[in-house]
Amino acid sequence: MDPETSTSRRDFLRAAALAGGGLMIGFVVPGARRYAMAQESAAAAPATFVPNAFLSIGADDTVTVQLAHAEMGQGIWTTLPMLIAEELDADWSKIRVQHGPVDKAYTSPVFGMQGTGGSTTTWSEFDRYRQAGATARAMLLQAAAARLGVPVDQLRTEDGAVVSGSTRLRYGELADEAGRQVPPAPEALKLRDPKDWKRIGKATRRLDTPEKITGKARFGMDIQFDGLLTAVVLRAPVFGGTVRSFDATAARAVAGVRDVVQVPSGVAVIADHYWAAKLGRDALQVVWEGDANAGLDSTALREQFSQLARTDGTVAVRAGDVAGALAKAATTLEAEYAVPYLAHAAMEPLNCTVKIGDGECDIWCGTQFPTMDQNNAARILGFAPDRIRIHTPFLGGAFGRRATPTSDVVSEAVEVARAAKAPVKTVWTREDDVRGGYYRPAFVEKIRAGLDKDGNPVAWHQVMVGQSIMAGTFMESMMVRNGVDATSVEGVADSAYVLGTPAHRVDLHSPATGIPVLWWRSVGHSVNGFVMESFVDELAHAAGQDPVEYRRKLLKDHPRHLAALDLAAEKFGWSAPSAPGRGRGVAVHESFGSFVAQAAEVSIEDGRIRVHRVVCAIDCGVAVNPGGVQAQIESGIAFGLGAALHSALTLREGRVQESNFHDYQVLRMEEMPKVEVHIVPSTGRMGGVGEPGTPPIAPAVANAVFDLTGQRLRELPLRLPTSASTTPASTAPTA
Repeated sequence: MDPETSTSRRDFLRAAALAGGGLMIGFVVPGARRYAMAQESAAAAPATFVPNAFLSIGADDTVTVQLAHAEMGQGIWTTLPMLIAEELDADWSKIRVQHGPVDKAYTSPVFGMQGTGGSTTTWSEFDRYRQAGATARAMLLQAAAARLGVPVDQLRTEDGAVVSGSTRLRYGELADEAGRQVPPAPEALKLRDPKDWKRIGKATRRLDTPEKITGKARFGMDIQFDGLLTAVVLRAPVFGGTVRSFDATAARAVAGVRDVVQVPSGVAVIADHYWAAKLGRDALQVVWEGDANAGLDSTALREQFSQLARTDGTVAVRAGDVAGALAKAATTLEAEYAVPYLAHAAMEPLNCTVKIGDGECDIWCGTQFPTMDQNNAARILGFAPDRIRIHTPFLGGAFGRRATPTSDVVSEAVEVARAAKAPVKTVWTREDDVRGGYYRPAFVEKIRAGLDKDGNPVAWHQVMVGQSIMAGTFMESMMVRNGVDATSVEGVADSAYVLGTPAHRVDLHSPATGIPVLWWRSVGHSVNGFVMESFVDELAHAAGQDPVEYRRKLLKDHPRHLAALDLAAEKFGWSAPSAPGRGRGVAVHESFGSFVAQAAEVSIEDGRIRVHRVVCAIDCGVAVNPGGVQAQIESGIAFGLGAALHSALTLREGRVQESNFHDYQVLRMEEMPKVEVHIVPSTGRMGGVGEPGTPPIAPAVANAVFDLTGQRLRELPLRLPTSASTTPASTAPTA
């Protein structure tokens, strides 16, 4: 990786002013080139000035914020501009937002390349974007001071203007002059004290909402221009399969089909429009080869994983004499948990538009990691990376699927356009998406724990079995150490419960199966939140203690866990008895730097689990936009509930059986419970919000089902045995 793309969170990137029609504030990573856009800027009219850095101010007072990250529903189209507006004293009505191009200046302080993921955007950009606003404000004040002939310290700013007595100079009036000022040194900037914040911490309506509710927002699927063709690709029905031969006679006879070409991933049908391409693909005759994975069966894999979980694996963390402590324990418990493969199933199916020119290429794609896509496209075409222009529209959901290290979607689309010798939009159907691999890996985990006479854990041995996400990727050297993929064991090897047990050991098996796997919303935490919080509930029941009180005891030295747990329990009304026919469960889990507790209320209706209410508390540090935090937690709960109650992928004879939302079910609107979100006032280190709402919901629901029925459900999606009753757990046998 180019060392110039690497930077730390606290690196402040220098400011560069641009002349001609507006003020541009850009940043350059250490060692990288300064921006030199003055000529391009001068050639553009003020109202149409197009920046390529974080902040520009036009003569019409418009403040344009360039996002270094992708807006995929998580709300950064609003949150990042809030950071700039706070320090700039901007008129919020004048804020406009754009996705930035691929450039080293937009390198993520976390990933070392331009990218969006891991619930990192807001906390990683909290300093950088505020500094962008502060730099711009300082230069505007300098320009106003020069024009008015007064010292800077006699000026103030408010709502997009510099004020001196009764004189108000709009930022747009000062833009050209400000662009000629010398930017202040980073150490000279003084950011606002939190007590003086005017915008940060205030619930703010999303800036992208009007576009999205009126249909003006442009997603990847909306890209259209003259001469653009559409392609669909027939891929091997078994992972790893390749084309031996194909007959395109019938496909070419379909009206509107322009060409049929073989590409590395399969056979592409290129047509005037989608329906012709799909009908042409339906008519293809393909002979496949490569059947190494033809025997894959999810039921058999489940059993294989279960057998592996009975053996020692690679040690992720270990302390004390686990065997000895188990032998001396007053009580021992053993349980096995399992979760299935899951698809991301974003609302917008995968798609990518590619236009190849003479030594250059334009790509329109909703992508989380444009740097990877740029590099992969450049490799395929033999172009220099800077000749590949990535245009990022809104993403219609992603959840990790639009961040594959192989850039499978973009790479395939580039191959198709190259073979077609024309601009092509390659479209995946929903069925292609669900059956196309890159899934959340399935896991089986076996835990054996010992309690002392007071119910405290004294021994903990956990064996985890599931595919490694990072193995074989460019991130393997960073994320896989001594054979342990950090994303597999996150939420377990670093768990307060495990590390707080005197004798503990966590083992990992990472079997290769031939099924492509990938990060999925909350990654390993999506598995381990369910396992850990379900098992801790089992420990509480075995100890004869209330689930909340038991967690309070185990987490007594973890104040942020406790703060979230206490607030959720209080707002839920945990101290009051459950309503008749209702069960309640709780879970608290740390992920991505945030601490989330959820309490759920359920009933059983016609033999199915019905979730009525979820109360959530989150400590994410500074909540830049509380309204955005609430929305993301609600989203995470809905996403997690779909997986808890419905979603699962099954394989038979190497083929994924599910295809669309009728058999790969997600949460339906009528199933959405009432959700309350409460934010813990916190000065702790900032964490993420997009993912931490997902891990606690499955265990909270499973624990509520146990409270109501006495049935301990240890496998997702949650399925009640046909004989399940609503016998309260207090009178039911211990699981």
